[in-house]
Parts: sequence; C-alpha cells; structure tokens
Amino acid sequence: MIILHHVPQSRSMRVLWLLNELAVPFQLVVHPFDKSLRDPEYLSISPAGRVPGLEIDGETMFESGAMLEYLCERFPEAGMGRLPGALDRVDWLQWVHFAETVSQHCAALTQQHVALYEDHMRSPIVMKLEAARLKKCYAAIEARLSTPVENRDHLLTSGFSAADIAVGQAVYMGLHYATLEGFPETAAWYARITERPAFQASLPEPGQGIYTRDFYPVPEG
Repeated sequence: MIILHHVPQSRSMRVLWLLNELAVPFQLVVHPFDKSLRDPEYLSISPAGRVPGLEIDGETMFESGAMLEYLCERFPEAGMGRLPGALDRVDWLQWVHFAETVSQHCAALTQQHVALYEDHMRSPIVMKLEAARLKKCYAAIEARLSTPVENRDHLLTSGFSAADIAVGQAVYMGLHYATLEGFPETAAWYARITERPAFQASLPEPGQGIYTRDFYPVPEG
C-alpha cells in the first residue's frame, strides 16, 4: 500500500502528479495547511511537520525529491525515471533537483503573501527580490528549452519524465507570483505538460489549496 500525505498546491503535488502518471494504486490523505501537521501522529511520518509524507514498502519518506527518485526506481516500467547508465541520467537528476531551487523562492513568496496575515509583517523588498530570483529560474528553464536539439519538447532529449513533473509543478506554484511573459519556450512547454490527464488529476478541488488568488502581484513601495 502506498499512502501519500498531501496538502493541495504544496510540494506534495509533484508526488501526486507522478503517482497519477505511474498509474499505481495509492491512498491519498489530504491535510489542511495548518498546525495539525505538528500532531505527534503525523510527526512520526514527517518529523519536520511538512508535506509530502509517503508511506511505502513498510518505510516512511519525507523529502519529495527522494520520493520521486524512489518511485521512478520502484516502477521503472512507466519510464518516468532515467536509471543509472541511461544517456539522460545526469540531466534527469539535475532537473529533478532544480525544482527545489524554484520551490524555495515560491516558499519565500508564499510566506510573505499567504502565511503572514498582517501587512506590517510583510516585506515588499523581500517580495521583489524573491520574484526576481524566481524569474531567473524561469530564464534557466528557457535556456534549456531553447537549446537547438531536435524535438526539444521536454527538459530531456529522451522525452517526458519526472524531471518535467518536478520542475513543472514548481512553475505551477511560481505562476502565482511571476508570469512567464518573456519566456516563450517555457510557456509552451508548461502548456504541453499541464494538458496531461495526470496533472489535471493532481489539481485541487475548488476552495481547497494554499492559494486564495490566482496571482499575487508585487506590492508597490
């Protein structure tokens, strides 16, 4: 039995998307984005009190990048990973983990815009800096997708993989804070991968999720 502990629109969404692509049976446990993640029962799964938490093969995991690697190795027939010896192995590892660089900037912006409830607690300077850093991540993705390689529809030359899932989900979060204006290849890639049924199945139900707006502009000042 695979059990995924999930908060809609958080990093756990990338694991949910992958599980949907793998088409394996799993149970989804949805948690609110609140202090209940600090309950002792959940801390036994994720000691930092964060999502995702994954129960699989009698083990527990609490790092999303590690989960992606393990699930791809556990179910190689789906072709979402690139195993040792594969031509794209280095690129696959690099882009899977680059998603966390993108997500860190998204997390900083989420803290500023969503987690801090009072305006006086927020910093317009931090918001501007993090939004600019997020766009630098978009630029890195744009450069990759602009590489003159035939059929560069995905991050890897060999096609769609968990690397697209990881980075694509991070961009999904990032789009709440910085648009893809000026990044045409990234915008086209993002449109392609988010048409996939497995992505659509990982989206939150209306009214669920961390974000109450589609976009949070950088404040003036």
